[in-house]
Amino acid sequence: MGQKGLECHNLPMSRQGVDSRWIPDFELVRELGGQFGTPLYVIDEGRFRQRIREYRAAFSAADANGEITFASKANSVLAVLKIAFLEGCLIDAASEGELRAAMAAGVPANRCHLHGNNKSRAEIEFAISVGIGQIVVDNFDELSLLHEIGGEVEAILRLAPGVLPITNQKISTGQQDTKFGFSIQDGAAEKAVVYCLEHGINLVGIHCHVGSQLLDPEAQIAAGTIMAGFARLMFEKHGFECKILNVGGGRAVRYVHEEPVDLGDYCSRLVKGVRGALEGSGLDPKLVQEPGRALIAEAGVTIYRVGAIKEISVEGGKTKPYVVVDGGLADNPRPAMYDAVYDAMAVSADGRELGDLSSARLSGRHCETDLLIDDVGMPNDLKSGDFVVVLTTGAYSSSMASNYNRYPRPATVLVRQDGRFDVVQQAEKFEDMLARERVPEDLK
Repeated sequence: MGQKGLECHNLPMSRQGVDSRWIPDFELVRELGGQFGTPLYVIDEGRFRQRIREYRAAFSAADANGEITFASKANSVLAVLKIAFLEGCLIDAASEGELRAAMAAGVPANRCHLHGNNKSRAEIEFAISVGIGQIVVDNFDELSLLHEIGGEVEAILRLAPGVLPITNQKISTGQQDTKFGFSIQDGAAEKAVVYCLEHGINLVGIHCHVGSQLLDPEAQIAAGTIMAGFARLMFEKHGFECKILNVGGGRAVRYVHEEPVDLGDYCSRLVKGVRGALEGSGLDPKLVQEPGRALIAEAGVTIYRVGAIKEISVEGGKTKPYVVVDGGLADNPRPAMYDAVYDAMAVSADGRELGDLSSARLSGRHCETDLLIDDVGMPNDLKSGDFVVVLTTGAYSSSMASNYNRYPRPATVLVRQDGRFDVVQQAEKFEDMLARERVPEDLK
């Protein structure tokens, strides 16, 4: 599906330029919303594949052996995982559930990594039993479990490099004060290396992730440089040869006005920084990046139906329209969690051309303030039954959806490269939502 309709004047002003986000045409929005209902997650297969290919090409140009792992926490719909795998990505799973999802999608366990900062014995045993590729170890309890369980599984230590990125604090993970990984600064990371060497754990590398929505690679470069210095020191002091150096993911995408640095430049600067720090060490580890949002976010949108439209009195005797849609907090908690900002466009349900834009608040239907977008251009003649499309929702919408207020979770539709539609995640029904609950006999 192309970009038909972008010349129309009822699109947000922030979108009038050319950018990398998938923007479905108006006819497609009407067809999908009418056929599958709303709210509706929609993923464009072609855009997703294209983004993976661009990322892999940019990384390979900077480092011939560079490897891309898709962070499945961003979107673990089975079809999404299979496409990522078919496009050459390994799959990073942050839980047994995400690992099982990858396997259900047809991804071999040995092409997956198990992450997570509080893995249980059962999770670790399951991962080893199915032949997991690598386990990213977060703490000493996990090291002890690996030693007790045994086996030849490859272990990677997650480290906290002490780098504070420029991003929202709720998606910042690489600083010194963090729940994730072994701290380099306080000596825990070195103790973990020594533990592995002394207890026969098959330690093959180190990993860090400094945070998400990074507009440039400076935080990753700083972390990678620290990691490289740590690898050098461990080689010199303990003879540990680091074979894998995973600098995590986190590259930003465009939600509204963000301008991430060019992908080729991003990868080139990152590789140059890390390789420069390794120069002369005798170490030549495989470099790994772990993007999730950067691959899938811009390939997805969410379609809503407009319900009530209210004119609310505000300061100065003015009014402001609230456009209420049939979704919100339960299908996209990011605005409520950390003030995430999105862009949106309106599409008439009946094919009429919509009028001029004015500032509005796009609100959800849940029992909270539930603002999807606090200030967005919406047509003055928008009415109940029309559609609103929120852009760049391919990441952390479906994977974070809930049943708050007892709303069933939406379907996901994949727009295929040949123009077909496939439902790759069924819409939840009320019966599905209630199926796991029971009322005790004496309460009936």
